[in-house]
Amino acid sequence: MVQFESSVKHVPYTQERVYTKLADLNNLASVRERLDELKSKFPGKVEDLSFDQDSLTLKVQGISLTLRIIEREPMKCIKFEGDRTPLPMNLWIQVLPVSDAEAKMKVTIRAEVNAFMKAMVSKPLQEGVEKLADILALIPY
Repeated sequence: MVQFESSVKHVPYTQERVYTKLADLNNLASVRERLDELKSKFPGKVEDLSFDQDSLTLKVQGISLTLRIIEREPMKCIKFEGDRTPLPMNLWIQVLPVSDAEAKMKVTIRAEVNAFMKAMVSKPLQEGVEKLADILALIPY
């Protein structure tokens, strides 16, 4: 089991607004509309994105990943589990208040990989968790 954490991202919105938007993935329609913009900011990374209330499927460098929400801890954390992923994994988004008008978030991925695979997947997973946090920090909540 290996774990990768993004750096802490500050967002200029309240903890409640950030959590509420992310807890129902249908609220990410605005992100879907800006997919072309994301593709240009992260070339060769995000190719496609689709979602419903509880799951998110993204295609990254030819690999399709589906993450499903398995737990919501109101205002604090949303936990996902890999549904159709190349390796067993969990992802969670933590949201904490900084002030009345600002929150901070961190994305964590925990994946089951053997020692041989660890060398191959460590860099892409660390980059992926950081890029996901960057994208989440850019969302207008």
